[in-house]
Amino acid sequence: MVIYIIGMIQVSDKTYIILGIVYGAVAIILIVVVLVLINKHNKKQYEEILSKLERNKNLIISGNILTELNKVSSLINNKELEKKYESWQKRYKQIKDVDIPSLTNELNDLDELIKTKKRKAINEASAKLELEIYYVKAKSEFLLKEIREISLSETKNREIVTKLKKDYRDIYLKYNNHKDDYESISKTIELQFENIDKLFNAFEIAMENNDYTEAPKIVKALGDNIGNIEIVVNEAPTIILMGKKLIPSKIEDIRNIYNKMTKEGYVLDYLNIDYNISESEKKIADVFDRLKVLNLADSIFELKTILSYFESLYNDFDNERVSKKEYEENSRKIAIKCKKLLEIIKTLSSKIEDIKYSYDLTDDDVKIIDELNLSVKSIQNDYEIIVENYRSKSFAFSKLNKELENLSSKLAVDEEKLELTIKNLSSLKEDELRARDQLTEIKMILKDSKDRINSYKLPVVPKTYYIELSEANDALDIMIDELSKKPISIKTLNLRVDTARDLVLKLYKNTVEIIKNASLAEETIVYGNRFRTTIKIDNGLTKAENCFFEGKYKESLEHAINAISEADPTIHKKILEISKEKKKELEWVLFIIKKITI
Repeated sequence: MVIYIIGMIQVSDKTYIILGIVYGAVAIILIVVVLVLINKHNKKQYEEILSKLERNKNLIISGNILTELNKVSSLINNKELEKKYESWQKRYKQIKDVDIPSLTNELNDLDELIKTKKRKAINEASAKLELEIYYVKAKSEFLLKEIREISLSETKNREIVTKLKKDYRDIYLKYNNHKDDYESISKTIELQFENIDKLFNAFEIAMENNDYTEAPKIVKALGDNIGNIEIVVNEAPTIILMGKKLIPSKIEDIRNIYNKMTKEGYVLDYLNIDYNISESEKKIADVFDRLKVLNLADSIFELKTILSYFESLYNDFDNERVSKKEYEENSRKIAIKCKKLLEIIKTLSSKIEDIKYSYDLTDDDVKIIDELNLSVKSIQNDYEIIVENYRSKSFAFSKLNKELENLSSKLAVDEEKLELTIKNLSSLKEDELRARDQLTEIKMILKDSKDRINSYKLPVVPKTYYIELSEANDALDIMIDELSKKPISIKTLNLRVDTARDLVLKLYKNTVEIIKNASLAEETIVYGNRFRTTIKIDNGLTKAENCFFEGKYKESLEHAINAISEADPTIHKKILEISKEKKKELEWVLFIIKKITI
């Protein structure tokens, strides 16, 4: 058995060794495969880069350059064009015989470098070669563009000139159809038309002589001149209309209104109308001086600004007319209101000493009257200054009316303060009268409380009743003393009235509560006498009777209810209903009393 086990162990060790060798071989094979695949991928990537660079190099030189050069060679008829042609040939030869072979050599070097598999060197070389190919390609394209400016100039310039002729014809027709709108600048415009005609003739001569260097200059001059004359033909009538008719008409109308309103007493110096008219006329003269040489830069804007200014003056004139009416109304209102307030303040000031004595007021309590007096007088002084300025015609009505509006606002604040002061002083007398009325009512409530407690023959009146009665009597005496004082402090009087009223109402409420509890207790005990057949009920009712005669009416009621509930479980409900009715009666009485004493 031992020999068998040892054999199994040896077989197991051999198996592990074989498996380790197999795993190692598989791992090596996988690594080799991965490396081969990576190498193959990189090779394919670099071959694509090389192919792309070679394709871009081959596209640099195209047959278009030679074709265009051949066209130019047949157009040469002056030394300037001949020099350009020779320069283009040299630049073409440089690209073809120097730059392209150099790029080819660098492509070959890159191909060899790719075989070394040095990634960093390959990337740097490919990036450098790509930049050089782009540079040579840009040289080639720029050369082709320069050549085509001559080789295609005839067709291109013809197209431009044809369009310019159409535009020129439309402009010329517009001018001739409305020639009267251009007045003094007609000769200048027609002279400009002659210059444009000469340029068209010069262009035709240049085309006949194959002067392809001069033709573009003529075309540009034609475009500039036609563009300028188009602006002149389109805008000059508007400038002439505004400068010769609209604005002068506005100026004349404004001047007439200004003179008329000035005679009527309006102060309009702040508008600086004479100065602004003079400056506007200078600006208009400058616009027309520039118009004579067909310089229209900002002319319409300047004239529109001037026209807008004069139109705005109509609003200023209307504002002055409205301000005059408002000034006259506000002036009258402020004068009347100032006089009225000062009379009220004067009357109040004459009585204030008596009021201070009667109601124990300090100087601080009534200083508002002196402050209002000073404030209203200050407003009146300011008003008189405004009136004086009106009489001396020192300011425009809009300015004067604005000042009056400010005074009116201040006066409204003072008027509101004065009304509040009068209301507060009036309330002092009202509080005194109300306190005297409430004294009578409080005495009635106190008497009613005594009558109620006496009318119900209670075996014992609770001590709390006498305490509250004493407090109510004391508060009433203090209130009477306060009313008899001279001067009366209204703040103190109101406090005394509130205290006396609250204590008397509290006494009345508790009086009714005592009578209610006593009445309910007595009725409940009488009702329970029929159930005295049991000892428990008899003992409970006896306790209720004892409490009743001791003046503990609420406890008496509770003992009676608890005792009777043994025989009559509905006693709680019955007593509760009776109690609610009495409570409603109490609440209604208290509500009436409070309404009377408020």
